[in-house]
Amino acid sequence: MDQLEAHIRTIPDFPKPGIQFKDITPLVKNPVMLRLAVHQLIHPFVDQKLTAVVGMEARGFIFGSLAAWELGVGFVPLRKPGKLPYDVQSISYDLEYGSAQLEVHIDALGKNDRVLLIDDLIATGGTAAASCELIEKLGAEIAGCSFVIELDFLNGRDKLSKYWVHSLIHY
Repeated sequence: MDQLEAHIRTIPDFPKPGIQFKDITPLVKNPVMLRLAVHQLIHPFVDQKLTAVVGMEARGFIFGSLAAWELGVGFVPLRKPGKLPYDVQSISYDLEYGSAQLEVHIDALGKNDRVLLIDDLIATGGTAAASCELIEKLGAEIAGCSFVIELDFLNGRDKLSKYWVHSLIHY
């Protein structure tokens, strides 16, 4: 994973002082590194009889849609409020710097679905835990959660203790 880590840039004090933002832009603009990241994200889950990959807005769309394509399954976006045109199920949750909400179409997943949740980063785990709760509200089963980056010192994995969590790079 050293190759991938070499393509992640740290931006100090963004979006606010004290935050060391992990910028994946150099990684996603490099086709070899992007392909490697996607393959590594899905590797533990290829034999899990998945029916869909779910990604959170916005960077989860990048990795999630590519992972879905690679796995030959559909992609389901979790969006910010007001972005989906059909009936939605929503969830509100707390972040380290405020609160947020995610929505999904009510018919996007169901009881016969087995999904992989993908995002670029897990920090405190709030977004991922809320995403899992939203997926389960629709009746789907979560096969696992996969992240490019995990900020270990924030213990986000603890909020996902009932799920299989796979992260490529640890800080």
